[in-house]
Amino acid sequence: MIAFFESLTVFQFVLIANYILVVFAVVGLLLKHANPTKTISYILVLVTIPVLGLIVYYLFGQEFRKQKIFNRKHILNQATVVKYNKAYALDEEVLEKLEEDFLDHKVKLIRLLNSTKEAPLTRCNEIEVVRNGENIIPKIIADIRAAEKFVHLEYYIIEDDETGSELINVLCEKASQGVSVKLVYDYVGSSIASSLLNKMDDNGIEVFPFMPVYFPRFTSKLNYRDHRKIAIIDGKIGYVGGVNIANTYYNGRNKTYWRDTHLRITGQAVGSLHMHFFMTWDFVSENEFSVESVHFPKCETQNRAAVQIAASGPDTDWANIMEAIFTAINLAEKYVYITTPYLIPNDEIITALLVAAKSGVDVRVIVPEKSDSWAAQYAGASYYARLLEGGVKVCLYQKGFVHAKTMVVDDSFATVGTSNMDYRSFNINFEINALMYDKETATTLLAHFNEDLKDCRELEFDEWDSRNFGQRIKESFFRLLAPLL
Repeated sequence: MIAFFESLTVFQFVLIANYILVVFAVVGLLLKHANPTKTISYILVLVTIPVLGLIVYYLFGQEFRKQKIFNRKHILNQATVVKYNKAYALDEEVLEKLEEDFLDHKVKLIRLLNSTKEAPLTRCNEIEVVRNGENIIPKIIADIRAAEKFVHLEYYIIEDDETGSELINVLCEKASQGVSVKLVYDYVGSSIASSLLNKMDDNGIEVFPFMPVYFPRFTSKLNYRDHRKIAIIDGKIGYVGGVNIANTYYNGRNKTYWRDTHLRITGQAVGSLHMHFFMTWDFVSENEFSVESVHFPKCETQNRAAVQIAASGPDTDWANIMEAIFTAINLAEKYVYITTPYLIPNDEIITALLVAAKSGVDVRVIVPEKSDSWAAQYAGASYYARLLEGGVKVCLYQKGFVHAKTMVVDDSFATVGTSNMDYRSFNINFEINALMYDKETATTLLAHFNEDLKDCRELEFDEWDSRNFGQRIKESFFRLLAPLL
């Protein structure tokens, strides 16, 4: 045996060691009883790409970091959460009355999210749908300038460019005036210079990164990132949607036209957004902090838009956002219009879209013709043929890059948030969406969708079916990796 090992070259020794570790990794994968597609994807990577495959698996496939999340990310002030949600709890009689008044057969969605105990239906809200970062970012900054008590922010991306520096300077100005400012930024997604972090600290701003990792610039796809974009001002105004704080999202300051959608909400739903911020703050913060009544002021708007805030992540028992989207598609009677930058759907969503289309519902999906991720583009394109065959209309956005994450159904329901239509958003990252049972908001989003269609070309099945062999090979390969993207 010793002679055998002595005869091996370094390469052979590494290769044998690699496949010994691969055997253990594959056994571990099989024992998890995870999604077969995901399991096969990892096995293929492990077997076909020596050494690098193991690195990919131990960076992305292992769940020890997920267990760490489960162990640490407890719910802040459980009694406060229960009390907050109880204030909006609806009994069956009230739900039936709402169904008659305006829910238009969407009551199943409310029941679905009510079961999580963290997504109460709020009915005192005013919603403003805003297109693009150059419109939403100045609104956020203006509301922060007017803040009197506190500003709480949670963002996947904050860059230290012109846009990010402008926001940070305003935050420092408000903090110096005595306004309480708290900021959570994702350690991988964001890039904030130490000088700006020190400036915020000097001005009394509490800043925490979400799950720091080594070499963040080389791990942009690392699992379990905080993909949310939340802004809370004085507990009265809340923002949620697709726009991060960076020049990339601000047309006029970027190179590529960026089409995005964000919400400005005033009313009770701000409290729901705020509660999810506090749960993240409790996870990242090293300081003791208590939720108080001042953080949840009474609703001052007379508008009656109904909103539920759905959050999901690796710390939740159920894929709340994916299940809500799945249910909404199944409940559609006239149309389902979706805009997403990444279309890498799981089997549940594919089935829902195909069943809806084949049953006569007008199903259309706007996706960018050219993605900002070539791997995601090829993986997403691999689903086009099946969708087109089933009657789903795929519309390729040509004006620039579409980053909006929206869905509108039957003039009565809509959702806007941070979740893409892909595996990563449904199962891996922390996401948050606003679900709105409001005809006015649905009508606005429908108009925006129709406006965006003018900058799209509809993909025809014959055209797609005639694509070259090289394109098909790339699609097939990256489809295998879809659960990992």
